[in-house]
Amino acid sequence: MLLPSLGTSIANVGLPTLSQAFTASFQEVQWIVLAYLLATTILVVSVGRLGDLIGRRRLLLAGISLFTVASALCGVAPTLWLLIAARVAQGVGAATMMALTMAFVGGTVPKAKTGSAMGLLGTMSAIGTALGPSLGGVLISVLGWRAIFLVKVPLGALALLLARRHLPVDHQGRKTGRTGFDNTGTLLLALTLAAYALAMTAGRGRPDPLNTALLLAAGVGAGLFVLAERKAASPLIRLTMFRDPMLSTSLAMSALVSTVMMTTLVVGPFHLSRALGLDAAPVGLAMSVGPLVAALTGVPAGRIVDRLGTQRMTVLGLAGVAAGCSALAVMSASLGIAGYIAPVVVITSGYALFQAANNTAVMADVPPERRGVVSGMLNLSRNLGLITGASVMGAVFTLASGATDVTTARPETVATATRITFAVAAALIVVALAVAAGGRALTARRSSPEADGLGT
Repeated sequence: MLLPSLGTSIANVGLPTLSQAFTASFQEVQWIVLAYLLATTILVVSVGRLGDLIGRRRLLLAGISLFTVASALCGVAPTLWLLIAARVAQGVGAATMMALTMAFVGGTVPKAKTGSAMGLLGTMSAIGTALGPSLGGVLISVLGWRAIFLVKVPLGALALLLARRHLPVDHQGRKTGRTGFDNTGTLLLALTLAAYALAMTAGRGRPDPLNTALLLAAGVGAGLFVLAERKAASPLIRLTMFRDPMLSTSLAMSALVSTVMMTTLVVGPFHLSRALGLDAAPVGLAMSVGPLVAALTGVPAGRIVDRLGTQRMTVLGLAGVAAGCSALAVMSASLGIAGYIAPVVVITSGYALFQAANNTAVMADVPPERRGVVSGMLNLSRNLGLITGASVMGAVFTLASGATDVTTARPETVATATRITFAVAAALIVVALAVAAGGRALTARRSSPEADGLGT
């Protein structure tokens, strides 16, 4: 779980250097990050399902191997476009690692410890996100840009060794081959997700003919995917799964919360630099507080979930995120950096608790034969939320500033835009709380004697 998050964050810090190394524009080198993100988003459900069919251990070992080899290819790539192609391959490996690592929790960890395991996975993901910028900066300054990719080769080899030695062998009764794998549904879902992700990343939240067409294509693709799944003998995603209020509400809440969490990454640098007038170094330190808090609170949050249950902790985590966003929505720039960091600490702590509780609630009772695909769906909802947040919340921030270029906007204008954007973020968390309440009511209704036909 550490390596996929490190693969994203360590590449971000290298974009300016890569732009100079390849004499390329920022829009071109952005594809080094986008290619990886698109590959993980598009394939995370499909590889989860494939793991259910052919064996999770086998596919996870293949995914780690691909990630490691692709990291080496990134490090020796002679041209930008070969580097981007290698990043796509690295993203495929990362999708496998993300989906199947979480799926393994359900089969290898006692149910009473599931929350702790999910909290630990959240901690490792946060460590990867926090470590990337600082490690990448050091490697670039000492060894050059190729080192930010090559450093993952020995780490990948270590992960492969540990997985081979310690993960349980796949059951012999598992299907082998591709019989039962939904090729049509996989292709339609991949095209649909690609169209949506490209619309969000290319449009930056502003409507234009290209991203409007991509969104329409995504809508048509989603409709065709639903039709294909209804007819498939062995569908990629069984649509009846969404009748389970626990799964449906968990996926919806995950997408909403991830959208809000991206707000801190989109708005934070501008608020700190423009509204508070901080230099690059203090901005970097302040931005590292969120991932650091997530890393420190992940394991304790998981233990709390194991002790007190998932439903209450899900709501408590959402309440923490809402409280932090509300504080940022009314804060004054005169409070300085402390006035920004304190609410971010509350937001991130609430997010760590929510993630541990939400993931535990879903994965604890998933049938063994569906753990991979459900884990993939959880990761997909998170990724879609992050992509949507970067685009939509960035657009909200820009519109609220009223400036054509936020980088040159007046400090008071940026401060106002920050408050408005986090007010919208708080409203989204209120929606998530309403979803949680609705899901709880549906679950209670279905588990009642009358719902089971026993009341008569």
